[in-house]
Amino acid sequence: MRNVLVVEREITSAESMVRDLRRQGFLARSVGTGAQALRTYREADLVLLSLELPDVDGIEVCRSLRTESDVPLIAFTRRDDELERVLALKAGADDCVAQTWGFREMGARIDAVLRRSSRRAGPATPEAISLLPLHIDPRTREVRLRDRLIDVTSKEFELLYVLAANSGTVVSRKELMAKVWGSDWGQASRTIDTHVSTLRAKLGCSRWIITVRGIGYRMGHAARSRHAPSTDPSADLSATSHDGPVEAQRAASSAR
Repeated sequence: MRNVLVVEREITSAESMVRDLRRQGFLARSVGTGAQALRTYREADLVLLSLELPDVDGIEVCRSLRTESDVPLIAFTRRDDELERVLALKAGADDCVAQTWGFREMGARIDAVLRRSSRRAGPATPEAISLLPLHIDPRTREVRLRDRLIDVTSKEFELLYVLAANSGTVVSRKELMAKVWGSDWGQASRTIDTHVSTLRAKLGCSRWIITVRGIGYRMGHAARSRHAPSTDPSADLSATSHDGPVEAQRAASSAR
């Protein structure tokens, strides 16, 4: 849920805007002055700023916010004044409108500005994960166990990374299908079972990936794995037999 800060001097209007935003699924709160906005904007994902404030000129608040931060900013005014809107945009507002909008338009404008802001920021660079002695590096797409490179396929890497990034948490089968295979198919998929079995074999121990029956999988505790990775993918299939003989056979076949 995105957090919106409403900066509006009139209490009734501010309360109405906050109420409408919450109805649309946003987290929202309001302040009544420019000084309060400059103190609290860091807690917000977007600032909805009136240009008519009791203490500081709204255009100056736009400039100050943009100087200090790249927080998404929508300015609004009660006057249908083109010059004022142009000045707000030049001062750094991402959008500026006359306050004649309905609450649906307000939500749509907020969504549009947040989308543009997200594209500007670009995707976050995923971080390497170390669950000693296992190391997973998304930049090089390498998996190393005790400094030994483990040969994994693209999907095996993504599956392992999702589980490791949520270490200590059970990841549902539906979520794995969505994140790794880009599918919203929520039913049980033997594709996941096969990839898990193959990963266990390559890591040399079934305890690296724990099955939570009826839900999904989670990463095992690193200290529990004492086996070196096997060069024979079938060597640990006995440890993965709880996934069923069909999956074990598929894992061995896939690894070869």
